[in-house]
Amino acid sequence: MTAQLLILSLLFLFVINAPIAVAIGVSSIIAILVQGDVSLMMVVQRMFGGTDSFHLMAVPLFMYAGVIMEAGGISRRIIDFANALVGWLPGGLAAVAVVSAMFFAGISGSAAADAAAVGAVMIPAMKKSGYDSDFAAAVQASGGAIGVVIPPSIPMIVFGFLTGASISRLFAAGILPGVLIGVSLIVVATLISRRRGYGAVSRFSLTEVLRTFRRAFLALGTPLIILGGILFGIFTATESAAVAVVYALFVGMVVYRNIRPRDLFTLFRDGSLTASIVMFIIAAASVFSWIAAIEEVPARLSSGLLSLTDDPVLLLLLINLVLLTAGTFVETTAALILLVPMITAMLPDLGVDLVHLGAIVVTNLAIGMLTPPMGICLIVSGSISGDAITAVSRRVLPFLAILIADLMVITFFPPLTMWLSGLVTK
Repeated sequence: MTAQLLILSLLFLFVINAPIAVAIGVSSIIAILVQGDVSLMMVVQRMFGGTDSFHLMAVPLFMYAGVIMEAGGISRRIIDFANALVGWLPGGLAAVAVVSAMFFAGISGSAAADAAAVGAVMIPAMKKSGYDSDFAAAVQASGGAIGVVIPPSIPMIVFGFLTGASISRLFAAGILPGVLIGVSLIVVATLISRRRGYGAVSRFSLTEVLRTFRRAFLALGTPLIILGGILFGIFTATESAAVAVVYALFVGMVVYRNIRPRDLFTLFRDGSLTASIVMFIIAAASVFSWIAAIEEVPARLSSGLLSLTDDPVLLLLLINLVLLTAGTFVETTAALILLVPMITAMLPDLGVDLVHLGAIVVTNLAIGMLTPPMGICLIVSGSISGDAITAVSRRVLPFLAILIADLMVITFFPPLTMWLSGLVTK
């Protein structure tokens, strides 16, 4: 009875559009009150315990690094470098938007931040060059979704925290899938642009590539520090986040000089507010997960899927379907905390490595960021372009199709994720 009430109350609160953390927390409290033999003090204890983790320190730190680097003037330098690399393609600005999102993904760890930082520059530029407004928003939204696949990735940190998987290995596992997704999005954007007559914005010039790379080198130093430090075993993911913050401050204040001491309060406040949203969801969801574990909800759900089939291929397809559906209606962090216990309970039957499973889960939820009503990348890009979510949703369908094809490759071709992760020593 308690398990059913827990799920039904959660779904009801989602339907009435209650904030994610409130919906999760209130449904958990209702279940505790009905159960009757658990003190409400456990809510506070579980919320504190759910966020008291060294691994989760990386969440606010990476958000600080992203906020500081953005304020430090990196977006324009990254976009200029991306323009030199791919601006010569048909629909060059669309390709530039995707490549810029890939670079910025290596800094922010957040799809919303990725779509907002790059979209604020690229969407107006595409509209000014004659691109349809809703197409420009769809391209940027699709590119923004890469923000949680290419490391550093906040959802991968949460997955590692929930399962005990190495966050450094998870980060390494996201590199090649992120590149695959980026390249495939560029192909689709180029084909559509050629059909619509969107032209190139520059000619390829190695001299220009080198010039813009020199200007962007320090801006690109953050992902190089993060990924290089992790791959070579110099520091862990959380340590790399702290290093990234210090490096971002140095570049923004000393080298580019776009950040002044009086700006620091505002920057850290903005980073803290963004991080607090994620941490509040994690805290509330830790209570929900605890109640769900007591009521054996993950075991029941996994048993239900296993009763349908024991074939690993069909199970992986079913899990992908569940995750894609959940990503459509549930915020990413909440979906991870609610569903990962169920999925990991089936790990022996799936026949995949835990790190590979993490890449599959995060890619599914990244795709969910492009589907209404919870498609955060659609919302951010649509608000910048001034288009309705329904209009952007129609334009994003070709990109969704290629992303689902990429998901199948990531799911059923393990070397794509496991090769680099196997090189990580920490």
